Amino acid sequence: MRYFTLLILVVCFFSLTKAQDVHFSQMKFSPFTVNPALAGLENDIRAIVNYRSQWNSVAAPFTTIGASYDMRFFESKNGGFLAGGLNFYHDVAGDMKMTTSNVNLNVAYHLAINSESSFGAAIQVGYAQRGIGTTDGNWESQYDGTSFNNNIASGESFGNMNFGHLDAGAGFVYNYDSRRNSSFSSEGFSLTAGVSAFHLNQPDYSFIVGGEDDLHMRIAGFLQSEFAIGDTKWELMPALYYQRQGGHQEIFGGTYFNYNIRTGSQRTGFVENFSIGYGAFYRFGDAFVNKLLITYSNYSLGFAYDVNVSSLTQATRARGGLEFMLRYVFDKSSRSRARID
Repeated sequence: MRYFTLLILVVCFFSLTKAQDVHFSQMKFSPFTVNPALAGLENDIRAIVNYRSQWNSVAAPFTTIGASYDMRFFESKNGGFLAGGLNFYHDVAGDMKMTTSNVNLNVAYHLAINSESSFGAAIQVGYAQRGIGTTDGNWESQYDGTSFNNNIASGESFGNMNFGHLDAGAGFVYNYDSRRNSSFSSEGFSLTAGVSAFHLNQPDYSFIVGGEDDLHMRIAGFLQSEFAIGDTKWELMPALYYQRQGGHQEIFGGTYFNYNIRTGSQRTGFVENFSIGYGAFYRFGDAFVNKLLITYSNYSLGFAYDVNVSSLTQATRARGGLEFMLRYVFDKSSRSRARID
């Protein structure tokens, strides 16, 4: 069993070196890993911090921290507006301490179609850096059929232990919201849909001398919606995400069931909104994801836990990843919105 686990880790390492992007299970709350055109769409000001740790039961955990900030800069008379955002993430993978760091600037413009609809486009430019903390690992070529033998030469020649590259992406988003005054109501609904492309320049991404491993372009699409269930205090927040990068793809979908314990005052702002929600999501062929979302006033706190159901279950014992999220939003027109943007 121990050797099976080590072999799984070798496979996982080589999958990472073939450049799959890091991502979070709370995708609604890591917007710039989904689409750069989400900058400024939902709030005048928004700040989010993310943390994820996974595969603790296998070996050294894979940990990712991320942060983003976006705001609206200029609003035209016809309702369109310019927005910008920054996002950052730092990922540390496994025993070899392979790191990936990325910082991006997102610039978006949202054109008002009418009082309920808008269309936005954005570009993303940034800089990324990769590194390996140690090369003292077990390699596929060192597996002798029974165990890993460190006396067998790995055959790997590292040319760059650390390197960086420029990065570029773009995205488009359509948004529709027919709810009254953007507040919790049984009337109307919101729908947001978008497509995006990351790593348009497809930079070289290999640590190995003579290696050919360009960072594949990642294509992503999503649908998100919010609507109340009749005249109750319940609200559904379904979402569907699709991503494809090289030979890898991900389909991830589900919904939050949100209960509005107290609806905030739109006029005085003296009464703060308070809600709690449970999210049930499934990443096809990989994991069930349970989520908890608590919102009070301008703050939201989120938790997610992946229950692994893939072939890796034998090594992980179904324990996937634990994730935390903290968000702050601010809107000039309404100090406290009842809905969850």
